[in-house]
Amino acid sequence: MHIPDGILPVPVTLGGYAVCAAAVFFCLHRINKRPDPAADIPKAALLTAAFFVASLIHIPIPPASVHLVLSGLLGVLLGFFAIPAILIGLFFQAAMFGHGGLTTLGINWVIIGFPAMAAHYIFRFGLRGRQGPKQTATFAFLAGSLAIMLSVLFFSLLLVTAVPADLGAAVEKTAMLVLIVAHVPLALIEGVITAMTATFLLRVSPRVLHGV
Repeated sequence: MHIPDGILPVPVTLGGYAVCAAAVFFCLHRINKRPDPAADIPKAALLTAAFFVASLIHIPIPPASVHLVLSGLLGVLLGFFAIPAILIGLFFQAAMFGHGGLTTLGINWVIIGFPAMAAHYIFRFGLRGRQGPKQTATFAFLAGSLAIMLSVLFFSLLLVTAVPADLGAAVEKTAMLVLIVAHVPLALIEGVITAMTATFLLRVSPRVLHGV
């Protein structure tokens, strides 16, 4: 779901950068209002590295191949820190491996960053009362899986509205259908990963899980 350079029109790429910059500014502002803004930097650095490496783990799901994203996991564990973490991870993916692009860095952040924050709010909403293992696992699974499907939705909307193409409507519809179907198993896998991680942290270190 990373869009490479040279595909999107310039106004779209500039708009992606503007939205990304506004979101990063907002999140850094919220982080700086914490009693100790630097307390979660080590955790954010570790998960940024996991996000960076995850894109290199490809899962063959015929007729396509998808890769782990972990955006929902970052949203659940990092909260507002997920926004700069994902931006940094995307930058190094593009600069070191050509996974995505530098001109499309902002729009790729929109595709992955907003679903990560949605995952954060889904998880927090689910834990606004009882915080037992079952409830934690359920809402962590929903957060992890829905983050992927939201990214697919954003990516599909960009394909339809912003990517200039000479393909027919039938070919475009088929490509989108393949994209969605291929990412459904990935969404389930990421939901399971997020749920397992959240329940493990609930048992061994609840502060890490609920201190976001």
